[in-house]
Amino acid sequence: MKVYFISGLAADKRVFKYIELPAGCDVVHLDWITPQKDDTLASYALRLAEKIDRSVPFALVGLSFGGMLATEIAKQYNPVVTIIISSVPVASQLPGYFRMAGKIGLHKLVPVSLLKSSAATKRFFTREKNADKKLLWEIINESDVGLIRWSIDAILNWQNEIIPQPIWHIHGTRDEILPVKFTHPTHIIRKEGHMMIMTCPHIVNEILEQALTTATAS
Repeated sequence: MKVYFISGLAADKRVFKYIELPAGCDVVHLDWITPQKDDTLASYALRLAEKIDRSVPFALVGLSFGGMLATEIAKQYNPVVTIIISSVPVASQLPGYFRMAGKIGLHKLVPVSLLKSSAATKRFFTREKNADKKLLWEIINESDVGLIRWSIDAILNWQNEIIPQPIWHIHGTRDEILPVKFTHPTHIIRKEGHMMIMTCPHIVNEILEQALTTATAS
């Protein structure tokens, strides 16, 4: 079975370097495409999903922003299972200050260069190994400014309130970007933050194996 992966905002497939899937599952990365002028998060997700082979069973895995996109795809494409990591499945589970920023357009006043600089600086205080910190710095530096700007606006104006089933939601108790108190994960990893796919991949891989094994058996 093919398992389609969608990375997070300002990231790419390299963040999944430690992911290991059970036998019989093949990783396929859905790389970013250029947003169209009138794209919403939902419409962009469906354009991204055009690369999915719907003639055979498949699964979706989305990290952070990628989890929101995976949710939108799942509503239309009916995967055997949708797995979101460090994400939220519906707009109402975004922190209230996200929605407020969207209403007043605060995000449009902040230069993307400052956001990228802040994200890179934060790596000094996070738990990734030094090699992974360096990789994340490279990913952030190479990320597309236009895509980041569009993605932030799309998240802050997201309207979805439908949770597709079956869904597995993996979240860390120390997620600093999407705090766990605002959402309702199916699986919680204690003392882990937003990038737990790098800081505790063994636990994430165990849950992925459970989800995919359960899905293929049903």
